[in-house]
Amino acid sequence: MNPTKTVLSLAVLCGIGMIVALVIGPTSAVQLTDIVQWFGHLLGRREPGEISRERLELVRTVVVDVRLPRVLLAVVVGAGLSGSGVALQTVFRNPLVDPYVLGLSAGAAFGAAAALAMGCSAVVPSAFAGGLAAVALSVLATGWNDQEATLSLVLVGVVIGGLFTAALTLVQFWADPLRLQTIVYWTMGNLHHAGWSQVRMAAPWVMGAMAVLWLQSWRLNLLALGDDEARTSGVDPARQRAWVLLPAVFAASASVAVAGIIGFYGLVIPHAARLLVGAGHSRLVLAAAFLGATVLLAVDTLSRSCTSYEFPVGVFTTAIGAPAFLWLLRRARSGWQM
Repeated sequence: MNPTKTVLSLAVLCGIGMIVALVIGPTSAVQLTDIVQWFGHLLGRREPGEISRERLELVRTVVVDVRLPRVLLAVVVGAGLSGSGVALQTVFRNPLVDPYVLGLSAGAAFGAAAALAMGCSAVVPSAFAGGLAAVALSVLATGWNDQEATLSLVLVGVVIGGLFTAALTLVQFWADPLRLQTIVYWTMGNLHHAGWSQVRMAAPWVMGAMAVLWLQSWRLNLLALGDDEARTSGVDPARQRAWVLLPAVFAASASVAVAGIIGFYGLVIPHAARLLVGAGHSRLVLAAAFLGATVLLAVDTLSRSCTSYEFPVGVFTTAIGAPAFLWLLRRARSGWQM
């Protein structure tokens, strides 16, 4: 299929997934027919035997106040983690890099948890500072672009992630007991506490960062060629990486700030999108965003609908991402091209 048509198909699939997620849920108090009648009421249709005003209010509460913000947050987080994964893999020219492996997620989680523990409202900026610190440490330890350091960057990411995880544990140890349970459950990676406040907190940062990444697709294409080709084109590779790295860290950090640590998501989805639309980043960034939003939406819908209790979505993504990471690690030994 034509890559542009593939991107459009993924966008349509994401829209369909959002509609399906709105009508599926664990509660039996609101049925599909109730939602259809409520939507018809919004359009001004009056049909015989329509539901009472009290039931309409119940349906509105479930759909608008409970499900809709969770659906939107799943879309925002899925797009943010996937788009940042594309950018990070290109910046480092490394197939094994994603916010989780690089330690960015752990750094962002530490920053956000510290803000939550202190009762500070600047959760996203704190997460960004923590994520940027983790990436900076990884860069200082391995350098920007060393093809022989593919596995070294992974090892450094594990170490950096471990350091920030230890710092996160200290935050939990010192946190107010009333806030501790929220922080612990949040670090598992979930959308259980999704609400309009979380959507307003994350959506502007993630969508703004994704727009910047898409507008800078030419930089990503240039960086994918390597430093020598970039210098031949008359640009400074280090400066171009900085322009790409900042919005990538913003997107991942804002996602972690509202959803916790969702492991390996930014690793698997970019590779799947690359198989669908190729390596051209003007399409790849969009494809990864739509595919990431759709997959996380599906995983979250299953996690809240299949049983009477919810599994954190981080459990599902790690279960899927860990085998994919091992396969990519094996593949990296024989060389890899963007």
